[in-house]
Amino acid sequence: MGVAKGWEGVVLKLLRGKDFTFTVTGAEQVTEHYRRVHLSDGGLLAAVGESLHPTMWVRVWFESEGKPHQRAYTLVDPDPDAGTFTLEFALHDGVASRWARDAQPGDTIDATVQGTGFTAPDPAPRRLLVIGDAASLPAVNSLLEAFPRTPATLWFETQHESDAGLPLCVDPAHHDVRRVARGGTALVDAVKAGLPDLVDDPATAYVWLACDTTTTRTLTAYLRKELALPKQRVNALGYWRPG
Repeated sequence: MGVAKGWEGVVLKLLRGKDFTFTVTGAEQVTEHYRRVHLSDGGLLAAVGESLHPTMWVRVWFESEGKPHQRAYTLVDPDPDAGTFTLEFALHDGVASRWARDAQPGDTIDATVQGTGFTAPDPAPRRLLVIGDAASLPAVNSLLEAFPRTPATLWFETQHESDAGLPLCVDPAHHDVRRVARGGTALVDAVKAGLPDLVDDPATAYVWLACDTTTTRTLTAYLRKELALPKQRVNALGYWRPG
């Protein structure tokens, strides 16, 4: 039986969100704080067809104490022919993480597709400027894989020692990864110290940013107001709220 989706589900349905049921086919523990869950797609990939795009995400529904909770997750390694993909979870104390820890083959989970989108930057940037963390890692990888020949600088916030083992899909030959330990304004400070030298022309620079909501909001304001990047050259989304 699926999760009763409450008022959020009603709103998504009014916005023409499409519902699907995924089935767990397996899972693997990547690090002690990061887990992959493999799923069959319930017809999702066939339904989206050519709309499948880099950083594509779905709203997954979880239940806790009889109440629905929806969280957004990026599709990892989607295979339309096989009808399969993977979801990756940065584990913490939350309803989605608890589900991921316990997921077994045959378990099902409901999801809604609504609101996701991606517009490739035009003109194409000479270098991708990417800011993320473990929660946005799947989307970061998806973005880098979509532009395999474009150099990139990535500021990647870490929290645990085991984050060194996270599956970043980077090529040392043309990807510059700058790891920043989480704490206070460390990530914001690192970006402000290093990013301006990489922006030759605000009109052609491109920054993709997905961190916690506070950091995302702070850096978006900095990019737009202080570095004068046009709105269409900044793709920013707050992935989680700091507790």
